[in-house]
Amino acid sequence: MRPTATRFLHILVPVKRCVDFAVKIRVNPQQTGIDTNVKHSMNPFDEIAVEEAVRLRERLKDKVESITVVTLGPAKASETLRTALAMGADSGVHIELPEGAPPPEPLGVARALRAVIERRGKGKTDLVILGKQAIDDDLGQTGQMLAALLGAAQATCASKVEVDVERRVVRVRTEVDGGSEELLCELPAVVTTDLRLNEPRYASLPNIMKAKKKPIEKVTPADLGVDLAPLLETIAVREPLKRVGGGKVGSVDELVGKLREAGFAG
Repeated sequence: MRPTATRFLHILVPVKRCVDFAVKIRVNPQQTGIDTNVKHSMNPFDEIAVEEAVRLRERLKDKVESITVVTLGPAKASETLRTALAMGADSGVHIELPEGAPPPEPLGVARALRAVIERRGKGKTDLVILGKQAIDDDLGQTGQMLAALLGAAQATCASKVEVDVERRVVRVRTEVDGGSEELLCELPAVVTTDLRLNEPRYASLPNIMKAKKKPIEKVTPADLGVDLAPLLETIAVREPLKRVGGGKVGSVDELVGKLREAGFAG
């Protein structure tokens, strides 16, 4: 009787470099987008994804063979990868974009991630965990699009993730309007993370130092054979109108009169 083949889990975690959540967003003078000359950090939902991948390794031990993080962005985006490596990931892939290039849209990102997965080879990506959305655009589309392109199972807005490596399934509790539901997905699968999944750890100084020696592979969209040119054109970006202070009225008749003056009542 042949011994049962050992099963291993390969996890891929896409992360995004965003304007830091504590920074007040301002529109740039050209009204083409937001001012990006501010502090950046990893998208908080992607931090949760990295944390969950590391916790899966802590629970499953040697059954998790690799945790790879991948990002798209200019040269500075490598700092985001180093943060993820300091949290416990093994290696990184940086799809480097020219400085000042327009930010890729979700479909372009999903196509780039599919190309990375295909480049890694069959059986080298069992589980993709990423944030349900990025805090800069709040689109929340990349995970679903990636699952569709891969023909893989998907579970969004996860608040609990359990993987059975031997059975090659992942059980995910997802947040829905009426509460929560549990999904059982066959691997390979794509899971997007919600805020209630975990609380990311702070990287320790020794791990930050170790992260500097971990490998990061640099590729370009051309290397992957993908076109990240935007399909949508942003005409203009404007800040909301500032609120005007209200006033007090002494009677219902005075209120009706003011509404008529403003054209809200006949």
